[in-house]
Amino acid sequence: MAKIRYNNIDNVSTDKTLKEFRQWREERRRKKKDYTYKVPNHPPQLSYLAGNRLDTTITWIGHSTFFLQYEGLNIITDPIWARRLGFEKRIGQPGIPLSDVPPVDLILISHSHYDHLHIASIRKLYRAGTTIIVPEGLKRKMARKGFPNCLEMKWWEELTLGAVKLTFVPTQHWTRRTPFDTNSSHWGGYVLQPAEAQKHPEGEEGEGQRKLPPNLYFAGDSGFFPGFKEIGSRFKLHVALMPIGAYEPEWFMNSQHVNPEEAVQAFLDVGAELMIPMHFGTFRLADDTAREALDRMELARVAQGISGERIRTLGYGETLVVHPEERLPG
Repeated sequence: MAKIRYNNIDNVSTDKTLKEFRQWREERRRKKKDYTYKVPNHPPQLSYLAGNRLDTTITWIGHSTFFLQYEGLNIITDPIWARRLGFEKRIGQPGIPLSDVPPVDLILISHSHYDHLHIASIRKLYRAGTTIIVPEGLKRKMARKGFPNCLEMKWWEELTLGAVKLTFVPTQHWTRRTPFDTNSSHWGGYVLQPAEAQKHPEGEEGEGQRKLPPNLYFAGDSGFFPGFKEIGSRFKLHVALMPIGAYEPEWFMNSQHVNPEEAVQAFLDVGAELMIPMHFGTFRLADDTAREALDRMELARVAQGISGERIRTLGYGETLVVHPEERLPG
């Protein structure tokens, strides 16, 4: 039986030739980059996070890994605590040591690339009560790795876990873990909403009803594509976790990774109120630096007329508490 191979919207290809890889390598050798800037580490609020079951919190571990607390669940996105990725050493220390992470209820995987799906990290996080959510085509691999409590999702599919409604949404990317499994599983992002909101689809809270938490969007990895506008048309989003790094050289990376200007435009396209940048400064996956990514993001923010309070850059280990009453105006 032929293996299923997954595609992007409009069948956009991310394939690169050997000649293009060689050209990138030659360009990299000629570049001189300043890597002195490091994303700062913040002492994590471990006692607060261990006891919290009410507040919505967002804590950046590094790269695309966040520790989220949402509707009573402890959630990890794209876990990687590895000290190195291939030949590249981790640039910054994880925001929370792996041994100090509170018990995890839910692990969300955007795709199977090693910097988003690190099996050794998952083994340390996984317990009897943990559920792993993966894109379509990846569940069998996870079961073979010893993670039976695993569910897979298709684009636009919804499921409810506890008080959280999850939707798996498209990205423009690709995936591979071996020379033989290219695009054998899908890729995407996640929208998190309170399941209780289904009872009040207009988002209005009745007398005596609690204020609902914000809707979160974890964008995973993506090139810039029309799907961002479609996501924005389907959801009322409050917070977007958006990648800004691993974009240089842009002629090579643009089909699979947004640059900072595109990240800001994607933030506008999805219609979120607050953007938190990710996917920069943790591993050297491309030729851009963390300082370059942040500076270009700031210039794009100003050029787009976006107020400074609408983009919040976290340090490793820093926790943002998002209270419903503190939402920015849409």
